[in-house]
Amino acid sequence: MLRVRPIHFTSRMDQWERLLTDLGLVKTVDGTEWQEFDAGAGRLALHRTAAGSAEDGTTSFGVEVGDLAEFARRTNQAGAETGNTPAELIQADHGDSCRITGEDGFSFLADKAAHGAGGQRKDFAGADPSLAVVEVWFTEDAVAAAETLRSIGARFRPVPDDDETADFTVKNGGVLMVRAGSGPARSGLGFEYDGDLDALRDRLTAAGHAVSLTEEAFGRSLHVANPDAAAGVEGHHPALWVSARRPA
Repeated sequence: MLRVRPIHFTSRMDQWERLLTDLGLVKTVDGTEWQEFDAGAGRLALHRTAAGSAEDGTTSFGVEVGDLAEFARRTNQAGAETGNTPAELIQADHGDSCRITGEDGFSFLADKAAHGAGGQRKDFAGADPSLAVVEVWFTEDAVAAAETLRSIGARFRPVPDDDETADFTVKNGGVLMVRAGSGPARSGLGFEYDGDLDALRDRLTAAGHAVSLTEEAFGRSLHVANPDAAAGVEGHHPALWVSARRPA
C-alpha cells in the first residue's frame, strides 16, 4: 500500500479548505489543527501553524503506507541493489513512522495510512476523479532521487520531457515527480488534472479564485492564487499549479 500524502503547514486553514473543496477534493478528517482532503488520486493534509512562523506556507513531502516495518524492509531490499538502504523506522512526534533519506540528504516520512491526528476519518464520495495530488522532489541529483522513489515502490511513468525529470505514480493514488533544481533539495506541491482544464478554470473563477492558464512546452497548466500569499510576502508563496495530464 502506497499513497501520496503531503502535509501543508498554514495559518490560513479556512482559505485552504475553500480552495481545495473548489478544486474537487473532499475533506475526510476534520480536526482543529489537522485536516485531510482526498482527491481522485492522493491525499493532502493541512496542519495549522502560527502566522509568520518559519513553517507557515511550507509543504512536507510524505506518503502513507500500510505496514511500516514491511515497507521499510522492502524499500531497503530494493535500495540495496543500488547500494543504498534509505529507510529507517523512527518515533516521530506523532508516533511510529519511517524516514526515507535520499543520497542528496533530502528526507521525508512514510506514515501508517488513515491516522486521524485528532480528527475522525469519514466516509467520503464526490471527489473529482480527474484530480491527482502531486509532490515534487527538487534536487541536484535527479537520477539518485528517482532511484529512491523506485525503491519505495513508486511506478515510473514515461513523459515526453527531454531533460532531468522523472514522473511516478503510486498504487493507492497520487503522483511523485523529480525535477532538477539548484541548491538544497526541497519539496513542491501541485496537482494534475486528467479532464477538461478549461472547465476547471471556469469553475474556480466562478468560485472567486484568481486563475490564469499558461501554454507550456509539454502541456497546459492553471496557476491559482495561493491562499498563503495574503498572510505574508507574495513572492514567498508562488501560485498553486494544476497541470493537464500529459500523454506518455
